[in-house]
This record gives sequence, C-alpha cells and structure tokens, in this order.
Amino acid sequence: MVTNNDIPGLCNCAQLRRAARNITRFYDACLSESGLRVTQYSILGHLKHRGPKTMMEIAEMMTMDRATIGHNLRPLERDGLITIQVSEADRRARIVSITDEGLKRVKQGRAGWDRAQAEFERQFGAQNAASMRQMMDEVASISFEIE
Repeated sequence: MVTNNDIPGLCNCAQLRRAARNITRFYDACLSESGLRVTQYSILGHLKHRGPKTMMEIAEMMTMDRATIGHNLRPLERDGLITIQVSEADRRARIVSITDEGLKRVKQGRAGWDRAQAEFERQFGAQNAASMRQMMDEVASISFEIE
C-alpha cells in the first residue's frame, strides 16, 4: 500500500527502474547460453533488422548516451560480432555493422529470447505486455525539459 508520504513508492523513475532491473535480470538469464546480455542482443537485433547505423543513431534508438553505447559496443566489437568504421560521409561519425558472427549469435540467442518473451507474457498477460510496450514507447518519446 503506497501512501502520499511514501516517496519511493510514488516515484515513477524508481518504479520503472525497479521493474527494468527485474526483467533485465530475467532476460539475461534466458540469453546466457548465447553469451549475450539483453542490451547486447537488442543492439545486434537493431543492426540485423535495420542495417548499419551510426553510433549516434544506435544511441537514439536505445535511448542511451553515446558513452553508454560505446561501453556496450566494445565487447561486441572485441568478440567480432560488429565492426565499427569511420563514415565516408562524415569522418567524425562511426558506422556500426553486424558481422556474420554477430548474425550467428543473434540466431543462437533467439531461443532464449523467445523463452523470455513467452514466460513474461504468460505471467503478465499478452494483452498487458502489448499495452505495456505501447505505453513504454510513449514514455520514451516524451521530450522532457527542465524549466
């Protein structure tokens, strides 16, 4: 029971982060056989389905800052799952592409991801999950400004 004095219980950010940590831990466990964490799997999935992107485009898709994206891309590059090259159009930009090994790893992780999706929807409900994804897309699209 949340009361008006229960600031942590009322805090939208704290509750979203709490839920995100719980589901991240679950998806990471389901993906563990692939050697990928859910954030890495998501990045590779974006590259697989949307083609090569700049680091900034990936940061925008993932709603992350450039430094965090760099931190997440380094192990993928080290393991040969992506390549990062200087853009011919803008020498300041870096183009990230998925490799054949990255495509194999996405395929390897798919069963774990499917298992996580199915279990989440079984426990939370398929309709609730669809509504939640739509709601989270809306939240992610808000442009918050401090006045």
